[in-house]
Amino acid sequence: MKKIFLITLFFGLLTSCASYKPLIDTSGRSGTFDEDKAKEITNDLQHCKQMAKDNTSLGSNISFWLMSPTAQTQYEDIYRKCMINRGHSVLN
Repeated sequence: MKKIFLITLFFGLLTSCASYKPLIDTSGRSGTFDEDKAKEITNDLQHCKQMAKDNTSLGSNISFWLMSPTAQTQYEDIYRKCMINRGHSVLN
């Protein structure tokens, strides 16, 4: 039973990394910038996704997920913060 749980957890975290897509309000601003940054969204999504992928591993995602009060992975956290720091209003 424990083995099945660990395998399910492993694949669940693995697929959650691949499927995370931040929900972004393209009409709004985060307050960081004076103008709308949605025109840069395609480039920012690609850059932030690659940055999150390059700076996480399965082990770091699992340990981050276990400690996270919102049950997000380190991949999601990096991706989200990157988009916010680039001036996008990220809703999830």
